[in-house]
Amino acid sequence: MPQPFDAQEIPPGCPAHGNVPLYGPSFGADPDGHYAHLRSFGPSAPVDIAPDVEVELITSYDAALYVLQNPASFVRDSRRWNALNEGRVPADSPALPMMSYRPNALFSDGAAHARLRQAVTDSLATVNERQLIRQTQQSAEYLISRFSSEPRGQAELIADYAQPLPLLVFSDLFGCPPEIGDRVIAGISGIFEGTPGADEVLGGALAELIALKRRRPAADLTTRLMEHSAQLSDEEVLHQLVTLLSGGTAPLTAAIGTSSALYLGEEWQTGLPVEDAVAQTLWNYAPIANYAAHYPTHDVELAGRVLRANDPVLISFAAANTDPKLTEHRQQLSAKAHLAFGAGPHACPAKDPAFMIAVTAVETLLNRLPDVEMRVPFKTLAWAPTPWSRSLVTLPIRFSPRTMPTAAAEPAHPQTVQAPQQTAPADRASRPPTAESPQNKGGLFSRFLAWTRGE
Repeated sequence: MPQPFDAQEIPPGCPAHGNVPLYGPSFGADPDGHYAHLRSFGPSAPVDIAPDVEVELITSYDAALYVLQNPASFVRDSRRWNALNEGRVPADSPALPMMSYRPNALFSDGAAHARLRQAVTDSLATVNERQLIRQTQQSAEYLISRFSSEPRGQAELIADYAQPLPLLVFSDLFGCPPEIGDRVIAGISGIFEGTPGADEVLGGALAELIALKRRRPAADLTTRLMEHSAQLSDEEVLHQLVTLLSGGTAPLTAAIGTSSALYLGEEWQTGLPVEDAVAQTLWNYAPIANYAAHYPTHDVELAGRVLRANDPVLISFAAANTDPKLTEHRQQLSAKAHLAFGAGPHACPAKDPAFMIAVTAVETLLNRLPDVEMRVPFKTLAWAPTPWSRSLVTLPIRFSPRTMPTAAAEPAHPQTVQAPQQTAPADRASRPPTAESPQNKGGLFSRFLAWTRGE
């Protein structure tokens, strides 16, 4: 059991002394204890989000809404960041990949933000709900097939299922051919794992994908972004794709893992639907825990604290959702009043598809492995010691081994629609047979596509 957080445990001489460090084993072991301590400062408090990187963290639900819904006073363009501009942020800081400016909707304001966001929301709106469910089911069934026949009847659900599933779904939605999809997955996975050169791998793969869609447009998200009336440049399309990947895959991994653990946990009430487990995850274990850096356009006083112009203000979605002042009357709030998807002009444009993917992933697991159970109690599961997300490190499960049918042998689902082609038929036909052969060393997406064809 996590021990209650004690601010006195911060060692003297530590760079974080005086600020609560929102990273490392102590934080990972008891994030809720850290948030409770920070609330004693008021609706916000100074924290170190990484070594030598100070931010103001909003822990109050009402204050979070105030910042999120006040774009005149709080903007997202991190080129304003005082400490960064003054050389006070370490060049190798793990905060930089998360907070540095990129030309995407997340870091834009005003007309520039409206233009980029409209292209993203309009493109996402064309995704067919039933098609997305089927894509998620097919990806889930493939991943389950890889471990369900394990003689010991055991698997590690985060690495074997929750992490790769969103990557397969997004590669499919983007219309990636096999070898580009492999590199997209390797690149984005490497970024989250801190692999050197992962940025270049992802950027190169997406640039190649965009060039392919210029030559051969198709019915996929990449083409829709490129053909949108906002007339995005290829660089802008690339950065919106990176935003969708980074903003979608890691939070979905966390949501799928935590929702599965809650549903299989010792305290879950039998008979409640999977939707309730996902909703409880979004409220109590916000997948994006602390993020959404804002920069005050002028000094702002907040309950006696002064938020300095151009000093970063981060939103603790995790702390805001569990704000004691909120929980007293949470029953009277809408089930969707949580801030897991943000609020205001930068609220997540894909919240409904994300919820649908998470629910479908958990339901497919339960349907395919009906006797699945956790090998350890929920309360003993470890959380990743990162400030950015609330994600389980591992989720060990056991089940009765079974053989999953290949996709080609499965009976048609009553609500199935045809999955979208990844490339034009001519492209598929022109590829050497060995390029997608399951006997060869193709990546995850290549092997998944081969499986869908029964190879």
